[in-house]
Amino acid sequence: MFGKFSRRHFAKLAGLSALGMAARPAEAAAQAAADRPSLANFPKDFVWGTATSSYQIEGAVNEDGRGLSIWDTFTHTPGKIEDGTTGDRANEHYHRYKEDIGLIREVGAKAYRFSIAWPRIFPEGTGKPNPKGLDFYDRLVDELLRQGIDPYATLYHWDLPQALEDRVGGWRSSETSKAFGDYAGHVAARLSDRVNSIFTINEAGRFVNFGYGWGVDAPGLKLPDADVNQVRHHVALAHGLAVQAIRAHGRKGTKVGPAENIAACVPAFDTPENVRAAEIATRELNSGFLGVILEGKYTDGFLQFAGKNAPKFTDAELKIISTPNDFVGLNIYAPQFYIAASDKAPGWSVLPFPASFPHMNSEWLRVGPETIYWAPRLAAKVWNIETIYISENGTSSEDRLRDDGQVYDLDRIMYLRNYLRQLQRATSEGVPVRGYFLWSLMDNFEWIYGYEKRFGLYHVDFATQRRTPKLSVAFYRDVVARNAIGV
Repeated sequence: MFGKFSRRHFAKLAGLSALGMAARPAEAAAQAAADRPSLANFPKDFVWGTATSSYQIEGAVNEDGRGLSIWDTFTHTPGKIEDGTTGDRANEHYHRYKEDIGLIREVGAKAYRFSIAWPRIFPEGTGKPNPKGLDFYDRLVDELLRQGIDPYATLYHWDLPQALEDRVGGWRSSETSKAFGDYAGHVAARLSDRVNSIFTINEAGRFVNFGYGWGVDAPGLKLPDADVNQVRHHVALAHGLAVQAIRAHGRKGTKVGPAENIAACVPAFDTPENVRAAEIATRELNSGFLGVILEGKYTDGFLQFAGKNAPKFTDAELKIISTPNDFVGLNIYAPQFYIAASDKAPGWSVLPFPASFPHMNSEWLRVGPETIYWAPRLAAKVWNIETIYISENGTSSEDRLRDDGQVYDLDRIMYLRNYLRQLQRATSEGVPVRGYFLWSLMDNFEWIYGYEKRFGLYHVDFATQRRTPKLSVAFYRDVVARNAIGV
């Protein structure tokens, strides 16, 4: 199972979505960047950050009134996680958050994207909130601000309260959509005086198919296509209800939007015909989630392709789903489709990947730096998006501690250097990318791979919880200080 599926198994996943260490001184580096032409650096107000998620780092799953999530249940089911581990302890971030915020400051990043565990706030999914749950995030946000780091909260990074799965079938029911809206409003009322930007739902394109279609992720179900499409619709509805709730209960001016692993389409090569074909493919292959959110409708192509398996919906639901967003987060790791123009309907074709296509430590993570240029460029064009964040980008690496106690993750630096150069190209051409969140701050529980895949800037010894900076910390610190990618 583990050889066939991955954290972001993009190619097939996107198709189903169509269905449904010292750095130079900061002052000198900043001045050097300022002296270059605009093509050579990012916008002056560009946001540099790192990212994590609650279940992957917090641990403390049985403390201070937290309820069970579907990932607690799933990881304790034999055979579901490759190395047999769970997130029970993870990085002990629940108790070490001050130390970990210090790591962000050490990198030089000024923003931190973290997720809130729904079952910490509502152990039963609905009903009476747990005051100790939000107390933790109060402390976290206050410490971030104290250390000069802007908090960017994510409301859902896959840890659905198990009680909702048991009681109403989780995302199979629109009752979960409504519960999510209530949860979003409660969190916004408490935190939006200090948290200015909130991501609603992270990677519906992953957890819907993996969790409800293929049985690979929590809750481990293998539903028919019609049910999977209905689940995706309920998730989109939850996003819309959350946007409305945040606007109703949060501080005026709070910014809100989704974070999605867009089905990233890349022109096979840059000709007007191929670029136009990639635009059409981007719209069609993302209609099941991003498209309906940003357009207020499913495309005719989506509905025709889904046929009898299309989700059931009302005009009122579409209106809620398409409540305007303030930004769109795009999680971009690898190219999913290389697109060529075609004389046959629908006007584009998908090119096959050769077996020799390069990839990183994770086999699914094909190396395509141009993806981070084309995905936001095409999305902005197709949906007229004014503000985009790269809400995740990064790579796993071997990340072995050497005899001198260092981690020389040169492959990660190669990956980041090439992707960030393409992102810099995008911003220099006016693509409205306003910020970048590197995944991840530190090694953590990597879902079905347990602790075997390491994506962090900081190496974590999970036995001792010692955090060790990798060489990429110095690299990223230099990028942030320059506001540019060096040669």
